[in-house]
Amino acid sequence: MDLEKIFKKIDEFKIITLPAIFIVFILFVLILGFYFFNALPAIERYGIDLFITNVWHAAEEVSKEVYGLAAPIWGSIYTATIAVLIALPLSICYAIFVNDYAPKKLKYPLIIISDIMAGLPTIIYGIWGAFILVPLLRDHIMKFLYEHFSFIPLFNYPPLSGYCYLSAGILLGIMVTPFAAAIIREAYAMIPSVYKEGLVALGATRYETTKVLIKYIRPAIISGLILAFGRALGETVAVSLVIGNAFNLTYKLFAPGYTISSLIANQFGNAVLYEYMTSVLYSAGLVLFVIGLVVNIIGIYYLKRWREHVSH
Repeated sequence: MDLEKIFKKIDEFKIITLPAIFIVFILFVLILGFYFFNALPAIERYGIDLFITNVWHAAEEVSKEVYGLAAPIWGSIYTATIAVLIALPLSICYAIFVNDYAPKKLKYPLIIISDIMAGLPTIIYGIWGAFILVPLLRDHIMKFLYEHFSFIPLFNYPPLSGYCYLSAGILLGIMVTPFAAAIIREAYAMIPSVYKEGLVALGATRYETTKVLIKYIRPAIISGLILAFGRALGETVAVSLVIGNAFNLTYKLFAPGYTISSLIANQFGNAVLYEYMTSVLYSAGLVLFVIGLVVNIIGIYYLKRWREHVSH
């Protein structure tokens, strides 16, 4: 076979784009390796206790330095879970309304507003949350729940400042709702019209039709919420302003807490003053990296599976 025939069989676009794939993969491996290398001293010193104990004792004497990341790890997962529970009904209702009920003149403005909200700088949400959302929740919701339902363990922590897990979870829920809603809205819009027409022909009401279609896009809903969970895990500035920044390992909604991201943001500036704090913060980042990676892979898997199902 001559060279001319060989070159004809080569996909030129594939050759051009292949280096970009390698670059992205190499960057991913380098970032992971960088975190692991810098986290290794803390992991070697504290072992598994670094991830399962709740202690933060910074000291100039190396022998007195003791750290445990249980509270920030718990805080990240807890607030992200609250956020997803809030985003679930909001994003589904938004997707249904935009696709089935919104007038044409209102449909695209709603989509544009949602996309703008998804792209807003997080500091804007953080300032709004600290000065508007937190006082509102504290004065009208937390105090009411504490005074009347404190026999429920979730509500029996006194809401003194309002900066707590609940405030962080609600703010994150507001932030990730446009992100999850965009995925669910796209999935809902991709449902073949023959399904809707068939349900209507069978005599289904509008409510019954919507109920069946929601079940049809269930994998896309799960995917959107999982990806929203991953995004909420890594939020930093907004959460730092409303969570209270305290090492509390508790499920009580009104207690202040920490997340991994807020811990790194608050402590990284003075970490160089201590022997192991920088390495501990890299360990926290490594945990967040791994959790985020696993969560996003699961979410992408569900979304891909649903798209394959729709295409068939």
